[in-house]
Amino acid sequence: MKNILITGGAGFIGSHVVRLFVNKYPEYNIINLDKLTYAGNLENLKDIEDKPNYTFVKGDICDFEQMKDLFAKHNITGVIHLAAESHVDRSIKDPFSFAQTNVMGTLSLLQAAKLTWDGDFTDKLFYHISTDEVYGSLDNGGFFVETTKYDPHSPYSASKASSDHFVRAFHDTYGMPTVISNCSNNYGPYQFPEKLIPLFLNNIRHNKPLPVYGKGENVRDWLYVVDHARAIDVIYHQGKNGDTYNIGGFNEWRNIDLIKVMIKTADRLLGRPEGSSEKLITYVTDRAGHDLRYAIDSTKLKDELGWEPSLQFEEGIEKTIRWYLDNETWVDNITSGEYEKYYQEMYK
Repeated sequence: MKNILITGGAGFIGSHVVRLFVNKYPEYNIINLDKLTYAGNLENLKDIEDKPNYTFVKGDICDFEQMKDLFAKHNITGVIHLAAESHVDRSIKDPFSFAQTNVMGTLSLLQAAKLTWDGDFTDKLFYHISTDEVYGSLDNGGFFVETTKYDPHSPYSASKASSDHFVRAFHDTYGMPTVISNCSNNYGPYQFPEKLIPLFLNNIRHNKPLPVYGKGENVRDWLYVVDHARAIDVIYHQGKNGDTYNIGGFNEWRNIDLIKVMIKTADRLLGRPEGSSEKLITYVTDRAGHDLRYAIDSTKLKDELGWEPSLQFEEGIEKTIRWYLDNETWVDNITSGEYEKYYQEMYK
């Protein structure tokens, strides 16, 4: 029996991973640990909350005593670690919370796993999900590969880089079975509306300004979240102990071009003239330390484990926009007054 702890399982990516594992592996016990901060929402998992192989635990990965108790109580045999502070803008305003959660929280989990497993690593695995931002910024050529030198530029990416190093250190020092994946920007259903795509969709819906950093020339590689969950499934079951895998969507877009595609699609689905919401675009002062370009090379994951994305961006963004428009109640419930205050502070 596998007892898999998924941290951050009520969040955007985590909820998709929890859903996939609960439905695909009824013989596994899936324990979802989430602190339920602003981005954690149990409404994301209403469809599987009564499944017999699913357990939710409210907790903080930084609480080491709770983590030890959790590992012992549920006889945890595997960890899929997604819990993290993840928004770059928040990290610029509050770097301490990012260091606390992303570095010390990861260390808390690693130490709890080490003590619980006590050197018996048979059928055990600690899988750490990271980001392509640890690699820094690319110019107009080349791609991030698994051996790219780390060069983080924001407090967020620095905290994730540090957590990656701790995971590798536990593998090298204690022999703990580990695997790491670094993914590109995710999009899809259930994403908290502080990130670009759901934020802009919500603003288009309400005819509010669309704040574009600089000239909108920063380039990102976009990955549909369900494809990311599929990749995590493959890596967890087939990944090589101690190895790293990059997960990308093979979908590079300049921010301004992506925004215009979103606008045309949203306008059409809202019954407006296509492109009419471009008047909402408002250019704002660029983000401090804003990396120019991220681009992931997923060749290793494709060649060794057979994974590749199922959707191209145009198809994925249409599905995503339709979901947000069909689930306006979810968006309205999560877009609280506190979020509006934060939005004003960030993008005034």
